[in-house]
Amino acid sequence: MKQAIVFSLRALSSGLLIVVPIYLAVLLLLKGMRSVVGLVRPFALLLPEWIPAETALSLLLVLLVCFLTGVAVRTRAGRAVRDQVERTFFERIPGYPLLRSLTQQMAGESRGNVWKPALFESDEALLPAFIIEEFEDGRYTVFVPSIPTPLAGAVYILDRSRVHPLDVPFADALKAVSRWGSGAKDLVAAMERGERADQGKGSNAISTTRRDLST
Repeated sequence: MKQAIVFSLRALSSGLLIVVPIYLAVLLLLKGMRSVVGLVRPFALLLPEWIPAETALSLLLVLLVCFLTGVAVRTRAGRAVRDQVERTFFERIPGYPLLRSLTQQMAGESRGNVWKPALFESDEALLPAFIIEEFEDGRYTVFVPSIPTPLAGAVYILDRSRVHPLDVPFADALKAVSRWGSGAKDLVAAMERGERADQGKGSNAISTTRRDLST
């Protein structure tokens, strides 16, 4: 019974994390369309009555504003304004930094190695994890998500030897967590490729040192 309740709560949380942002985005889009109806009405009157001109033009205008905003924030001045607004307002909202970091990871625009996919070597098995930060002495702060809810889990501070960073897209690691481990074999394969590459570098370094000593 307890397991059923836990599973239901986790499934509900996963659904809310998907449905709520989409629902809010649609509401904001509809509200924006209603706000600009007065601006597009004179142009809509020029079109045939059978065309839903007000709705179509309102949607196009809102999408155009979103597009221009996206272009503006990619400029140096736009990034400066965005960063200032984030520091002043949005970063005070609980959970916003986390959602921003996840969004950047999903879009491939992450800053640094925050939420870098990894495998945590526990006493029992390998666990999918994400590296949150790295200590100066080499240790890692690691977030180990629960299954199938990626945003719930536990945080550990671990020695470097127990953490295996993975050269895989963030989205692939997130899918393996949200799909009850389906795709985990790709994560293990990425870990093994990295280990072989490190061993190859070590062998090349030893060979180079031997050649230098022989000369």
